[in-house]
Amino acid sequence: MDSKTKIKVSSIDSLTPLIGKKVVIEDKEIGLFLTEDGQIHAIQNRCPHKDGPLSEGTVSGDYVYCPLHDQKIDMNTGLVQSPDTGCVEVYQAVIHDGDVYICL
Repeated sequence: MDSKTKIKVSSIDSLTPLIGKKVVIEDKEIGLFLTEDGQIHAIQNRCPHKDGPLSEGTVSGDYVYCPLHDQKIDMNTGLVQSPDTGCVEVYQAVIHDGDVYICL
């Protein structure tokens, strides 16, 4: 059975809707995003095209746009949207008692 560890990465109050935040856990750089409707997303912080830092990208709905070449990435699935291709890793993120945890 696969067991995941919850790691506290932020408080919900320190996140601004639509503005990404970079967090580093061990050797993983993760982009943390709070959407306008209060959803929390955690994805690999590197665009698969040219390694753009996704935490610096523009957020619209459940998508983040790479700041380098505007690739549109679905934060729920990690899939780059057509006509581009590729994907990033998606991590489970949860809010508990005002704190944000990523499950690894």
